Amino acid sequence: MKIKVCGMRDPENIKAVAALSPDYMGFIFYPGSERFVAGLPPKAIWSLPEDIITTGVFVDSGYDEIIANVEKFRLQAVQLHGSETPELCGKLYADGLQVIKAFGVNEQFDFDTTEPFSEYADYFLFDTKTPGHGGSGASFNWALLENYLLDVPYFLSGGIGPDAVDDLKANYDHRFYAVDLNSRFEVSPGLKDVEKLRNVFKQLRSPVRGQEK
Repeated sequence: MKIKVCGMRDPENIKAVAALSPDYMGFIFYPGSERFVAGLPPKAIWSLPEDIITTGVFVDSGYDEIIANVEKFRLQAVQLHGSETPELCGKLYADGLQVIKAFGVNEQFDFDTTEPFSEYADYFLFDTKTPGHGGSGASFNWALLENYLLDVPYFLSGGIGPDAVDDLKANYDHRFYAVDLNSRFEVSPGLKDVEKLRNVFKQLRSPVRGQEK
């Protein structure tokens, strides 16, 4: 299971979390978010280890705005969290970026809406549907994922905290690629509790009992 820590914006906190070796680190370029990266020096992202996939999170931004930030901050992946089209995803995919298309899930969500994006996204991300496009600290009913029938691997997001580790490790869906950690590991919006993350990293990366090699 890969681990993504999202909503980073404090340079020293970014360094401290990077020392835990997350697989992905997310930076939010949506002004409506409490975790918007306004004022973050690009060097804070440039200096990260190469094996951490730096991910820009965008909500209904145009292609030119996305690419400008990709180039300025040297991002390796984009996470599209709004009503972006398959065509936009395809254009970014053709640029060689890793594309993560996010969907807000509730009881009414139709998983068939993911199909048009299947050719243009490396991964999907399933989050709790909220007006603020994530970061709410609320989770959705994971049983709804039984309605997801495509083979595109996905990130699981939405109010995931330390108490979810056992349930995450019990999820043997081969498409479950990564877990996305954010608000439930914060001291304040955008500032992560490093020790809390350290503990959950250790738990997530330990072998499942009975499956040790």
